[in-house]
Amino acid sequence: MRLTKVAGAVAALGLAAVGTMHAIWTVTPWPMASYADLARTVVGVTEGFPPAPLTGAVAVALGAAAYLVAAQAHLISSAVRPRLIRTGVWTVAGVIAARGTAGLISSGLTGPSTDYTRMDLALYSPLCLAIASLAAYVAVSTGRATSATSLRPAHR
Repeated sequence: MRLTKVAGAVAALGLAAVGTMHAIWTVTPWPMASYADLARTVVGVTEGFPPAPLTGAVAVALGAAAYLVAAQAHLISSAVRPRLIRTGVWTVAGVIAARGTAGLISSGLTGPSTDYTRMDLALYSPLCLAIASLAAYVAVSTGRATSATSLRPAHR
């Protein structure tokens, strides 16, 4: 169970950190000098960083994902039903894995290299795949304990 807690903590902190960056971007382009630079490096477009409400929604979704993974790893208590949390963690793992896989494929197949494709291949997509793997590990490892307990015969 200790490894599950470590995996959950790393995944939840990674999701929370990325969510925090998105929250920061609703008010400032930090660490870039302008939103145009941020759009080119983080989104892969030359102009038009996503509007603050959309960026804020991503921040909230990533925060919720961090919460679900932390709850499934038993790092925090939760009033949410365990089955719902587990389903949420599998959803997080699937969505983040899809993002990582799609990023590697699309950035790898893109013609000329750009700031975004370099960052996507070196950081964004691998980070997504690592977080997705950790979240899936948490779901699997905590699911086994629950399943094994429910399969035991009742003592009379």
